[in-house]
Amino acid sequence: MFTVQAGSKRVLNAKSDKFQGNIHKRGKVQDVSPKSSSKVAVGPIMLGFFLFVVVGSALLQIIRTATSGASLL
Repeated sequence: MFTVQAGSKRVLNAKSDKFQGNIHKRGKVQDVSPKSSSKVAVGPIMLGFFLFVVVGSALLQIIRTATSGASLL
């Protein structure tokens, strides 16, 4: 049904050598992640839009409840 072919000896040796070279470097990985302490995840325009939608929705709900005369309970 399925045939499995082994990799070439050259490729397997290269992968094995690379692995053996990294064995002694475990736990001593350099920090390559960018430092983004001053960078915000959301821009000021999106934050303003979000606040506009949330506060506007809350105000409309308060106005709708006040004009319909429904109780808050």
